[in-house]
Amino acid sequence: MTTLLFENDEYGNPVGVSVSHKVLERPHRWHLNGKWCVLERLTLDHAEALTEVLKGHDQNWIWLPYGPFHEVKAMAEWIESTGLNDDPLFYVVKAPVTGKIMGVLSYLRINPDSRSIEVGHINFAPVMQKTPAATEAVYLMMKAAFDAGYRRFEWKCNVLNHKSCRAAERFGLSFEGVFRAATLSKGRNRDTAWFAATETDWPLIQAAFETWLSADNFTSEGQQISALSDLTRPHLVRQIATSGYQFSETQSH
Repeated sequence: MTTLLFENDEYGNPVGVSVSHKVLERPHRWHLNGKWCVLERLTLDHAEALTEVLKGHDQNWIWLPYGPFHEVKAMAEWIESTGLNDDPLFYVVKAPVTGKIMGVLSYLRINPDSRSIEVGHINFAPVMQKTPAATEAVYLMMKAAFDAGYRRFEWKCNVLNHKSCRAAERFGLSFEGVFRAATLSKGRNRDTAWFAATETDWPLIQAAFETWLSADNFTSEGQQISALSDLTRPHLVRQIATSGYQFSETQSH
């Protein structure tokens, strides 16, 4: 059950609790450095390495509204048209020792006034998938946002992208519903699932991340001892698996 916080106004009406005014910075100058990965702003200089690490992995692009890009020229054109903007604000993920590029992700729908921010456009190469770096990259994005004073951290994806839905909940983001026929992606309907964590959720989620990322949570062979999903699940307000959302096939429009 979700507990809604409210105050009563002078007429006795329930209204949202007061929030102090605070001017937040946008994330374009944030430095996001971790143990397993480093995030730096995407530039045209990354086009060749990003093309190379994603080459042959077209499956990575299915849920994105663009791509795949098989040539450096096409990747550079996409970076120039989309990847250099302030919103979405893209980062490449690099290995801290070798500097090898392993993937890309972004902040988007950055709203300092309402103190909300979203993570998206996640495209991790197979070399990064199912590694501590993949988890830490998202953790660094979340931590920087909440440390800067953002109150809400969002994750949205195609509801048919079960892998992304599971990842959102693994990271401690609670399911909030599905926006039907929200948009079109590559000529197909997209029903969008919403997930989010708020500033009140964050302390417990952060503790779960730090427990999972701790060296004590891995064997000498690098195998995890505790699963992050086991650590975050108790803190989810709502899960997609228990929401009653049903899938159905229909004729194309």
